[in-house]
Amino acid sequence: MEYTVKDILQLEVSPALGCTEPTAIAFGAAAAVSLLSFKGGFSNPSLKGGFSNRGCIDFIELWLDPNIFKNGLAVAIPGTGGLSGLELASAIGAIAGDPLLRMEVLLNITDDDVKRASQLVSSGKVKVNLLDNHRGLYVKTAVQSGKDTAVSTIEVLHDNITNLELNGSIIAEHPIYNNDKTSNKDSRHKRGNAVELEKELKEITIQEVIALAEKFDSDDLDFIEQGIEMNMALAIYGLEHDCGLQVGATLKKLSDKGLIAKDMIHTARFLTAAAGDARMSGARLPAMSSAGSGNHGLTAIIPVKAVADHIKAERNELCKAVGLSHIVTACIKAHTGRLAAICACSVAAGAGAAAGIACLLGGTSNQIAWAIENIIEDLAGVICDGAKNSCALKLDTAAATAVKAALFALNGLNVKTTDGIVGETPERTIRNIGILSSQGMAETDKVILKIMLDKILQKSSIPTF
Repeated sequence: MEYTVKDILQLEVSPALGCTEPTAIAFGAAAAVSLLSFKGGFSNPSLKGGFSNRGCIDFIELWLDPNIFKNGLAVAIPGTGGLSGLELASAIGAIAGDPLLRMEVLLNITDDDVKRASQLVSSGKVKVNLLDNHRGLYVKTAVQSGKDTAVSTIEVLHDNITNLELNGSIIAEHPIYNNDKTSNKDSRHKRGNAVELEKELKEITIQEVIALAEKFDSDDLDFIEQGIEMNMALAIYGLEHDCGLQVGATLKKLSDKGLIAKDMIHTARFLTAAAGDARMSGARLPAMSSAGSGNHGLTAIIPVKAVADHIKAERNELCKAVGLSHIVTACIKAHTGRLAAICACSVAAGAGAAAGIACLLGGTSNQIAWAIENIIEDLAGVICDGAKNSCALKLDTAAATAVKAALFALNGLNVKTTDGIVGETPERTIRNIGILSSQGMAETDKVILKIMLDKILQKSSIPTF
């Protein structure tokens, strides 16, 4: 394989503040606005310290693919006190977002910024266009300020700027292009070719994935540990505050009352769900994302950590298992697509966690593969109906099933090739879930979006193209 484990971590694993879809929208707006402040040249501008043109934003227009639209529609935006909305995410990004922070673009917003952004939205100065026939991640933002119009386009990855324009002229040099290696000294923020990586991930075998996971060096393990700590902080926050649906806190209360057994499956459930409660309700804490999703990161990491704590695993064993989880998640997402109708927290990150747990418990390469197949067959039908508070319920299910799938595999249980979408090899099973997601559920995706749109038709009119 041409790409290394470092490449996979760099491309697939990174901090993200808030749900990645509204964050991508905010990032696109912040990137566009940055052009308005540096009309004199873009060879190496500093974007820190605010932008002088932010006070005179006349109009913002967005063009979004269906899944960015679906996932950004109802989920809380961090730092807003629980507010949500596609228009608001863009307005806040334009008014106060720091594009150099990429998926943490809203880290430094204030209550006054939120108020100004809300006024921009309420005055009708933000327009959202749904590209209902578009496939693939896409966010285009046009910001008008006086006689100037700045445009940014994001494709493939949530923070992958592919085009910047000012007054119709393409801006070829800018520090927030993903391929601009001068924009950040930390090599983990340098983006490679995600499309080419995903092509390779589609062809890799489970045996090769396991071999890759043995190549993490001390820097990689430190980075993976940082993600574990980051996502556990969200779990603790979710347990200590009234967040979202309080799925995690409720599960913990049930066990404290003796109504649910306290075991490592339960611990994985309530910790992962609590982190989902916090993140989906807009907690101002970053998540370490996996394969483009913060919730994937929660599912890929926290159940593995719960099992590691239960068996008192060594730090390096835990980090290697979580690293394996990230790689498996990325491989499956390469097949299902970055955004889809299927809940990839269940079948991609859940499978990653199952693989990591099987590895942590001393499973063979065959048993790791069985764990992946077990959870895919179990949760293949779970749909994605947008990001929102109730995602914590699905994270609860995914976490519990990941532990169970691994335990089943280590005890000789694996689904048979005669069963449903299970293939003759683990790799074929993963390809099959990709086919189901990209082809079989395309119409499902449209129906889900139509149901969601019908709920808001009385409140606003969303143009489609």
